[in-house]
Amino acid sequence: MTEIVENPELRDLHLALLQIVAVINRPERDAELIRQSGIKLERALFPLLIGIERFGPIGVVELADGVGRDYTTVSRQVARLASLKLVERRVGTADRRTRLISVTGRGKTLASKITRARESLARSVFSSWNPAEFQEFVRLTRKFADAIREPGNRV
Repeated sequence: MTEIVENPELRDLHLALLQIVAVINRPERDAELIRQSGIKLERALFPLLIGIERFGPIGVVELADGVGRDYTTVSRQVARLASLKLVERRVGTADRRTRLISVTGRGKTLASKITRARESLARSVFSSWNPAEFQEFVRLTRKFADAIREPGNRV
């Protein structure tokens, strides 16, 4: 049997991506962003509000896929966001049988506070990077994100 030789750069990339996702998914990270933004929001609802703000209007199934949670759980959590008047459901324009979720004005206000807190934390992460390094990182990260979203392109 032939042994598969792993590309060390791809292995390192995969490890780096796993480490990034692990940090991003830490509950204490979300709790810190909520604390620094000065908002009152259940930690479980935080990523959904941000996802809806960034990608909305969006359907519950697509949102659930994006956050890696079960559809029924996300549906209940979206209902909670709606009860807090942070999001609203509307009939889809392309398919009237679908419901799309978007943030309300109040939801945008909370999301803006979270964005400011995230930017403050990011500044400390990137403080030792020169502007060219940061711009190149953003460019390449965007290029990578766009590439892996294409059908058949998975890492």
